[in-house]
Amino acid sequence: MRADGAPVVAGGLLALLAAAGLVLLPLPLGAVLLPGIALLAVLISAPRVTFVLFALSAVSLPYTSIELGIRLTLSEGLLALAWLGVLLRAPRDLRLPPWGRTEWLLLLLMGYSVVPFLYGELAMPGPSGLVSWLRWLLNLSTLFLVGILFRSEDGIRGVALALVLGMAAMLLLSIPVFLADPDPLAMLPVLQSLGYVHTEAMLDIFSGTAGRMGSPWVHPNLLGGMLALLLPVAVFLQVAARGGGRAVLWAVTLLGVAGLLLSISRGAILALGLVLTALAVRGRVAARRLLLLASLLAVLFVAVYPPVQERLGKMFSAQNESTQLRFEEYRLFPEAVARYPLGIGFKSDPPPPGSGLLGISNLWLNYMYKLGLPAMFLFIAVLIAWWRETSTPAVGAPGLAMGLRLGGLAALLTGPVDHYFSFSPVAVAVFWTVMGLALSAARGSAPGARQAQDTAGTGHAAHGWSAHSVHGPDGRQMPGVSSVAVE
Repeated sequence: MRADGAPVVAGGLLALLAAAGLVLLPLPLGAVLLPGIALLAVLISAPRVTFVLFALSAVSLPYTSIELGIRLTLSEGLLALAWLGVLLRAPRDLRLPPWGRTEWLLLLLMGYSVVPFLYGELAMPGPSGLVSWLRWLLNLSTLFLVGILFRSEDGIRGVALALVLGMAAMLLLSIPVFLADPDPLAMLPVLQSLGYVHTEAMLDIFSGTAGRMGSPWVHPNLLGGMLALLLPVAVFLQVAARGGGRAVLWAVTLLGVAGLLLSISRGAILALGLVLTALAVRGRVAARRLLLLASLLAVLFVAVYPPVQERLGKMFSAQNESTQLRFEEYRLFPEAVARYPLGIGFKSDPPPPGSGLLGISNLWLNYMYKLGLPAMFLFIAVLIAWWRETSTPAVGAPGLAMGLRLGGLAALLTGPVDHYFSFSPVAVAVFWTVMGLALSAARGSAPGARQAQDTAGTGHAAHGWSAHSVHGPDGRQMPGVSSVAVE
């Protein structure tokens, strides 16, 4: 099949489906379904556009759900459609972009996860974890999809901007609700109207986080981790922007700082503070300005908002309930490892129901809890490989490359106290998207790809795939290796 004929075939199949719908379905139902089929055809034929929409929706409304036989979030549905569009546009001799150690190790981690998945299916009580496992694999796959779709500076910047704008939209929804009513439960009816379905879980979380801002990410610590991941990206985007764009990005960055403070997520605040301080010490003017403004906002926030004063007063106290719970988690963790040496699999999140154990608020140990010790070591190996491969940005936007790398670092610095970037749906996808963008920025784009339009469905770039020579992080051509980019 010719690469440029695949979208035609897909469109033909969807057209036949639409015709069947007109004949077989009642007119009102057909009138509803046909526009949906047309929209699907557009999304599948333009995988880059679909991925950008994924990035925007994943950050702004991460848990808005849709029903497609199984219940998925809207953002995961868009991610699946982007993959479908890529596969339909691929020629028979599809060759992936050149992989480094990061991709191969992540693929090995995904492959190894079959072992704890099968063990959990056999040994753990409850319904099958197959859907949870497949969703986790889909979330991890953003690292690979970014490498296939976005290899030019403009493409990388476009996805980064979509993530930051999604952050702004999410905060513009959350902060006004908080200012009108500081009770997190005030966010519940808003989220229900936006397609959030797990009401009991939201009630439980919001009831236990009084005084902290509610948001579409539901848990304040997950909100804090997401802001720690994306704020460095926003900082370096505004450094490269000019005129009104820079002013808008500065406003978005300050909005993100305000949201981080309102989340009162200690781990995320400390992680981002460490990153900004390191940048300021190294002479980054933007980091110094943001650190100064963030400090002023924090002082003002502490002065006028009693719940923050109370939380700060208990932060380093042995009587802090959160601290006590974490100590208890670490105390029981060896028992959990001894009881489940291959991990608990995907039937449930830690702790297993009825086990009498607790979960673990640690990114790396949560991998061990779910997938066993080998998986934790594989995850650490992926992170080491990623850090080494992103050390030499080659694209003509070294500032953005640094922002993406530092965003990943800030997210990892929350790891000792939070586990959300291990198995939380959508959060995992956003995390690996940023990691993948950092890899693409570090490796640079191939000759000729920089001139290609990094958008779907316009000009020559809409016609198919082409192979280009590949340059390594040192800028030299890698002999015998070629990449395939959707054009």
